[in-house]
Formats: sequence, C-alpha cells, structure tokens
Amino acid sequence: MALPDLIEIVPLAQPVRAEITVPGSKSITNRALILAALADGEVTLKGALWSEDTQIMVECLQKLGFAVNVTPDPEEFCNRTIIVKGLGGKIPNAGMAEKPLELFVGNAGTAARFLSAFVCLGNGVYRLSGVPRMHERPQAALFSALRELGYRVEPEKGNDKLPVNIFGGRVVFHGDPNSKIKDEDAMERVSTKRLCRVSIEESSQFASALLLCAKIGNWEIEVVGENAEESPYVAMTLKLIEVFPKKGGIFQIEPDASSGSYFLAAEKFVEQPEFLEHSERFGVPVKTKLLQTVKVKHWPKSGWQIDEEFPGILALAWSLFAGLEMKRKGKLVEEIICKFSRENCAKNEISRKNELGDSIMTAIILAPFAVLPVKFTDLGRLRVQECERVVALRTELTKCGAKVVEEGDTLTVWPSPLHGAEIETYNDHRMAMCFAILGLKVPGIKIKNPACVKKTFPNFFQKLAAPPPHGLGAEIWEIKNGQRVRKLSGKDLFAE
Repeated sequence: MALPDLIEIVPLAQPVRAEITVPGSKSITNRALILAALADGEVTLKGALWSEDTQIMVECLQKLGFAVNVTPDPEEFCNRTIIVKGLGGKIPNAGMAEKPLELFVGNAGTAARFLSAFVCLGNGVYRLSGVPRMHERPQAALFSALRELGYRVEPEKGNDKLPVNIFGGRVVFHGDPNSKIKDEDAMERVSTKRLCRVSIEESSQFASALLLCAKIGNWEIEVVGENAEESPYVAMTLKLIEVFPKKGGIFQIEPDASSGSYFLAAEKFVEQPEFLEHSERFGVPVKTKLLQTVKVKHWPKSGWQIDEEFPGILALAWSLFAGLEMKRKGKLVEEIICKFSRENCAKNEISRKNELGDSIMTAIILAPFAVLPVKFTDLGRLRVQECERVVALRTELTKCGAKVVEEGDTLTVWPSPLHGAEIETYNDHRMAMCFAILGLKVPGIKIKNPACVKKTFPNFFQKLAAPPPHGLGAEIWEIKNGQRVRKLSGKDLFAE
C-alpha cells in the first residue's frame, strides 16, 4: 500500500543508538549524469540517488538517445549503480521545429536547468516542460546566457520560464540571436570560444548548467551575482568537472548531507543517558550527554556539499538549540548562559549563503527549543524552490505555537512552547521531512501528503520507523477523520 494522505509521528520515548544510511546526493547525482553523458566512454556511477528527481534526469537522457543501465545498490535501497555510455558531446535524438522532442522535468530544478544547457549541444529542437510549480520557477538568467552564446530559446508564454522550446546546434546566428531563422544554411559552426555572463542571484544552478557543458560547447562563462566566486554549489560543479572520469571509468557518489541532517537533528530530540560533570567555566554541575548516539554512515568529507558542515554548526549552536542543560543556581547562572551563547554562536545568526544550504531548514525547526532567539539570514533562494519555503516555514511553525518573525529574507525564531498541528507540506519534500523530525519531540504532529518525500528520499519514513540500529524506531500512524486507524510499517511507509 502507498503512504496515506495524512500520518502522525509519535515522539520517541526512549534512548536510541543508531547508524543510518542515507541515499546519495541529488546535487551530485544529477551533475554526474550530465557529465557521464558528455564523457567519451562508459561511466559507472556508484551510490547514485534513485528518487523522483534523478529518475526524471535518467528518463530524459534515455529519451535523448543515451544508453543508461540501472541496477540495485546492495547497501542502500534508494541508491542505484547507473552505467551511462557517454558519447563525447553528441546527442543522438532531437525533434524538429514543427514537432520538438518533448522532455518532462517535473519539479526538478537541476533537470530543468542542466538540460536546458545540455540540449544546446544537440542538433534539433527540444521542448522542456514540468509541473505547474516548475513553470513558476526562475529561468531567465540562464535563458539570457544561452541567447548570448547564440542559441535560440523561445518560452511559450514569453515570460522566460518553462515551458520552452530550445533550438540546439553548436552554431551562431547571423544578426539577431533571437531571430527565427528557418534556413539551416544561415547558420555556421564556429571554433572560437563564445562568451556569456550569467547571474546566480536567483539560482546557482544557472551557472552550473553552463559550466557542465562549457568544454564541449566551447563556451567561456563569467559568473556574476551574489557571492559568485564562493558559491558552494558552483564550487561543487567545478570540483566534479575536475575529478570526473572524462574518458570513462567509475565515479562514487557520496551520501546526501541535507538528507543526513534530519537524523543528526533527531538525536537532539531523543532522551539520552546523562551524568553530572563539574563545569570550571560556570562553577556548577553540568548535565553531560553521551556524544552522537545517532550517526549517519559514511558522512561526506569531500568538501563538495555545503551541508557537510551541518554537524559542526549544530554543535556550535547547541547552547541555543535545547540550551545548556544545567543544574542552575538562580538567575545569575541564567545570565551567564545567555552571555556564553551570545559570545559563541555568532550573534545567534545562521546564514544560508555562508554556512548551510537546504539543511538550514532543519536548523530552523530546532530553533524553538533555544534559550535565545535565533536569526536565519540570506533565505531569498528558499522562496523560489519547491515551494515558497520562507513563508511555508513561518506559517507551519506558527501553527505549532512558535513565535516566528519574517523580515525581508530573514526569519527570527523565538524560544517557544510547541504543540501538535496538522502540517501542510506544499508538495515539498523538505517541509515533510523537517516537520516529521519535529514530531519526534512534539506530540500531535501530523504530516499531510508525506509521499512528497519521493523527490529525494523515498524511504525516509521507513528509516524513521525501522528498529535501531538501522532506524530510529518511531511510531507512525495513518490518520483518518482525526483518529489513528493503523500503525504503519515496512512497505506502507515507502513513497512512490
């Protein structure tokens, strides 16, 4: 049976020791699939994520004529070994102006952006479309860069968003690059590098899309906009290009740090054995808990994923998240705790631009358990992802009793007593997973449309419910008419 439309997460009642495997990185998998198709030889991708977004990419590559073979991964059910026969920059299949080759990208931003640049290397016409939300998401900066390179890019609604028709061919147009040229003889192949500038103010995926194809396309890309030189996802792309086996070979994809963040956060909600240790700093006994009773197996250490930093930032901020649990001696100790927090937690701020990627949503869910308000900054890109995540987080946390203030692209979350609520996920996988973790602490958290986790982590709820050490042993119930009707386990918790 499929995941029900509404489920309830029951808080964990006892200590848990677990080592969880999480699926491969979506960001790395979809980049690696493009690089494998561009390689001059057969590439084997190990540990590749197998979820809605990566299946979409594989299906599009197959429709473009690439041989892609997918086999199970023995260690992680939602990973696959994927073998791609690279063709050195050639794209076998294409459509014509009167009948473009259709590519459906769902709500996968990486597929939409990477394929927009990739099909320019082909010789024909391609139509990219997706779900309604994907048709709302920004594409203009990428389309502008492709036109600057000489390609014909025609959005159907004239708004520089999907659906779009892209005319491939490593060519330049004489005159206006946007003109509708019918005669192929009016085009000529060129050997000189073509230049373009691309802004990453709205999405770093625009730059990554161009950089992945730049060598084959003979493009030179200038990346401009917010923190362009240090953008972590642009840096990931450049590092992958550098180490990828361009003549064929084997490439190992590491686990997804954003997905792993949920289980590291869950540890903070689980009762753990503790003992009192005298603190020289505070002069009082401090309740010290065992270190890391919940681990993520093969935590990435390559430096490719910005969310690889989540454990360190979480450790630094934990004097806020759940507080320094102490046997307090009056108000003076409370004041010392607050002073320590201010001195050691970077002014109680966490930035999506400089410190965390998507795992900042996990940190936001933890923030109501702080001893001081926590400010989350530079959240602008969250507004144009799977849903308007800034508003969604504020709305759903407020529904649970939290005090959350939205100012510009900043959310400030105040220490708050929380209660249960029915959580709207907005068909956003990360909203579902974040609030499911909250349900491990707060009674009465119910998740609507939990199956949306299929986008990146189809067996997320299975891992939540599986007995330790391979899961957290959480109870998950189907809810109908406000009542628990069935405890879920096994296949009932897989999102498909």
